Amino acid sequence: MLQVITGVLLSIHYVFYTELAFKSLIHIRRDVNWGWALHNIHISDASIFILLIYIHIARGIFYSSFNIAKIWDTGIIIFILAIVAAFIGYVLPWGQIRYWGTTIITNIFSAIPYLGREPVKWLWGRFTVANPTLNQFFIIHFILPFSMLLLINFHLIFFHSWGSNNPLDINSNSDRISFHQYFRTKDIIGFYYILQSSY
Repeated sequence: MLQVITGVLLSIHYVFYTELAFKSLIHIRRDVNWGWALHNIHISDASIFILLIYIHIARGIFYSSFNIAKIWDTGIIIFILAIVAAFIGYVLPWGQIRYWGTTIITNIFSAIPYLGREPVKWLWGRFTVANPTLNQFFIIHFILPFSMLLLINFHLIFFHSWGSNNPLDINSNSDRISFHQYFRTKDIIGFYYILQSSY
């Protein structure tokens, strides 16, 4: 939610035009009240979010959670969308490095058999990386977090329907502990330390 809130606030001042994108970020960081803080929170929390997803996936692999297909599948889709959103977010402060990064990464899609360069042209919006590419990437970067929030809700619904795996493989309801007191306290303490590390 912090990523969505800071992203929406940053998008108010961001200009998705190749000649003005970097200047708009400088404007956000220097001229907008607390713009530097919003930008830093958005960047650092994105890295923390990806790190937490990796830890979450490692836990799922350790506990064999991949056996619960619907939970695992929605989680992997959330992970892929997070990686795509992170790459597109990296491209938005437009410059030479971002231009060539976009060109190289999107050219990977030209290796799809039978389709050739058509997916790349579609991603670019024309025959080369230019302003339509940045426009599309900004729109995708803006929409992806809301799609991820929807998928996270499905992920949680499936999780509460089927339950999770645990190191002792306990499945009886009498041996389980409630979420409210124990796990919620652990989560609040964890979120506190994560927020402290992002400042």
